[in-house]
Amino acid sequence: MTTEIHEGPLPAQPREAPAKLSWREKRYRRRRRRVWFEEVLAWVLVPVIVIGCYWLLDVGLNFMGTSPGALLEGLEAVIASL
Repeated sequence: MTTEIHEGPLPAQPREAPAKLSWREKRYRRRRRRVWFEEVLAWVLVPVIVIGCYWLLDVGLNFMGTSPGALLEGLEAVIASL
């Protein structure tokens, strides 16, 4: 049994012309891309917003001379006195 080894570039194969998409298919692809983009954006922005809100709360309370722990202790004392 013999094998043939081809050296050099492969012969070019004819490409099929891409099928022209209808307006519905184009719209569907645009919507899918937009949904993926929004999903990725949400996975990035939601944690950034949550961490940013906590950081701003902490900085604001430190500026006023207190902390979240002290604020919660005061709130518990008020609730206990009721």
